[in-house]
Amino acid sequence: MKILRDRRGISPVITTVIIVAVGITLAIAVMLWVTGLAGSFMSYERIEVTSLYATPQEGGGWVLTMRLKNVGQTPTKIDNVFINDVPYDLWNPQIMVKIEEEALSPDNPVPVNVGDELDVTITIEQGTSYQNQKLISGGSVQVKIHTSTGREYYKSTQLP
Repeated sequence: MKILRDRRGISPVITTVIIVAVGITLAIAVMLWVTGLAGSFMSYERIEVTSLYATPQEGGGWVLTMRLKNVGQTPTKIDNVFINDVPYDLWNPQIMVKIEEEALSPDNPVPVNVGDELDVTITIEQGTSYQNQKLISGGSVQVKIHTSTGREYYKSTQLP
């Protein structure tokens, strides 16, 4: 027992220095982790629909022209377009959707890079309907763009 009595513990000053150093190290580690985590949440997708207008076609029907821009910080893909909350390919006769002259297909989403401005052209024939919905002159049409991340962007117009 005499062996242990001759030993002394760490002085209070050294103990305080060690605790402060460990605390500062942990604070720096937590700060780096949080800022890294926050940085991953800082990149976001945002499509801005700048315009939507409808023009009549010869022989009946309409052409809707929508202008959109990716103002977010990440590229995305447009994978579907909804007309009055119904996917465009379920309407009868089928509605034709082109993005920058490329036909939209659910199997082939159209990429939208950061800063890209795209024209979406939607061709609707006279008498187009889905179940009890019918698109007619003077009626309102809501166009919804759906992206591969699940976000949706809306704009409405009236058919002439």
